[in-house]
Amino acid sequence: MLSFPTPSVYQSSKCFVTYGVMGHLDPNQPPTKSKPWSTVAGQDFINRVELIIPQDAFEVVRKILNEKAAPEFQRVVMSLHDVLSGDFFTECIKKGNVMMLSEGRKGIDNVFTFRNGILTMLLDKEAYERAGLVGKPDGVKGKRGLKPRWVVEIDLTSSSMVPGKKGFDRLIYASKNAFNTPVTWLFCNLSSTIPNPDPLAPHSPTRCAAEPSVLENLDAMLPTLKPPVDAIGPEGREELQYFSTELYEWLSLVRLQSPRIQVGDQVDPYLCRYQVPGDGQQGKICKLTWQGFLAPSWCREILLSLVAELPSKTWFSFSTTTFSKGMAGDNSEISLFRAQGAPGEYLMWEIKSHE
Repeated sequence: MLSFPTPSVYQSSKCFVTYGVMGHLDPNQPPTKSKPWSTVAGQDFINRVELIIPQDAFEVVRKILNEKAAPEFQRVVMSLHDVLSGDFFTECIKKGNVMMLSEGRKGIDNVFTFRNGILTMLLDKEAYERAGLVGKPDGVKGKRGLKPRWVVEIDLTSSSMVPGKKGFDRLIYASKNAFNTPVTWLFCNLSSTIPNPDPLAPHSPTRCAAEPSVLENLDAMLPTLKPPVDAIGPEGREELQYFSTELYEWLSLVRLQSPRIQVGDQVDPYLCRYQVPGDGQQGKICKLTWQGFLAPSWCREILLSLVAELPSKTWFSFSTTTFSKGMAGDNSEISLFRAQGAPGEYLMWEIKSHE
């Protein structure tokens, strides 16, 4: 008999670290299947993107951003039946070129998502039974806590998902009877073109643009920004672990705008014993932040531009954070760091929250 751990909202997230070398970057044929590109493109429902660079690289980044439009998303109130009917379904959902996320907290409320034409429904037991759809338990069977939850996944790009087919008609029936309450959605169009007429227009969406917020000329104490020489290989594994842990901690403090990394910080060691690792080097850094409902394809394009346009020996950190998952409100995150003075070398941290 297998022994499963008792479910708990306090189960910690897991961090996976990758140290590697980026291959040659061809602007005409950007990579898609290798790390770190596939990892960034595979993340879903990104809420925040953060970029940390040395101050002297800001003009190059400003030029990159001026050549690209700010990422846009929309907020709209629709019922599930509205999403699954009319031109909106055929032009947006059926083609699989949009992302949608409904209001609600995963693990507590009923939440609906659309990505790549796949409808995912995270339901409590009562809603699942009223819907009459086929799903699977959310979590280890028999160990789902006091309030069991269910997951229903339906591929709406399938040829069988059309009016008149039994499976689709059952879904329409559930949307009319079990999920007929209008909810607020975040909507992101992954296609470069918008159908004419726009099928979203009749629902009066609120259009939003995720303009970056910029913090310049931050006087900071800098850690060692180059991995140890013998990081590759079994003998350097422990040294790489210490380096990656210390560097990720410093980058996290920069993202939090903590005064602990600022030049001249003199906090009482009784309150905080943190010290920036390294030889006490000082420098000016810049932090850019985008927040909204961001497409993974846009994040990948920005990362490709940074690698191609910034000088090869310039370091930078690029982080993407998803919307919260589960009852504890944890997020999944990807942080990529290109090392200083080591062209092509990178560290990537993948934080996977417990769902």
